Amino acid sequence: MAGLGIGRTFQNLALFRSMTVRNNMLVGAHHLGRSGFIAAALRFPATTREEAEMAHRVEVLLDLLDLRPVAEVPIESLPFGTRKRVELARALIGQPKLLMLDEPAGGLNHSEVEDLANLLRQIRERFELSILLVEHHMSLVMNVSDKVVALEFGMKIADGTPEQVRNEPEVIRAYLGETGHAVAA
Repeated sequence: MAGLGIGRTFQNLALFRSMTVRNNMLVGAHHLGRSGFIAAALRFPATTREEAEMAHRVEVLLDLLDLRPVAEVPIESLPFGTRKRVELARALIGQPKLLMLDEPAGGLNHSEVEDLANLLRQIRERFELSILLVEHHMSLVMNVSDKVVALEFGMKIADGTPEQVRNEPEVIRAYLGETGHAVAA
């Protein structure tokens, strides 16, 4: 998928727990390497240039995602919200044209969700990529999306702008109940 220009994060984090933040990020750039095993072993100039480019990408993402203070910390020592940002950095380092995010707000508190919304807008603009967001946190979806597709049990019940979907009777029924009042979970 990475070779096709698709980056992704997982609903359940898929990081290497004993590796540092920096090394987890570099795993996401593996497909960009063009030098072979022998060139890497013999430290050919092309390999050195590739490593420098990857190191630069790591530095940019460490700053963007506020991960610099934990760059050399093993993943297993980090809180959940920070791990989510590491997974996002790993997906971004490969320079995708499409970024697929599976439940990125899952397990985050209200403040972290607001930060995520701001970050997603910034990422989309800075890297000029499309984002496919699969998410149950409706305020996040409505806040960052240009187009929304609402599903109920795998069936499409609405699509359009956030405002169109928000006002769709089927969406109101499915997500808020027949009367439009929130259903207790």
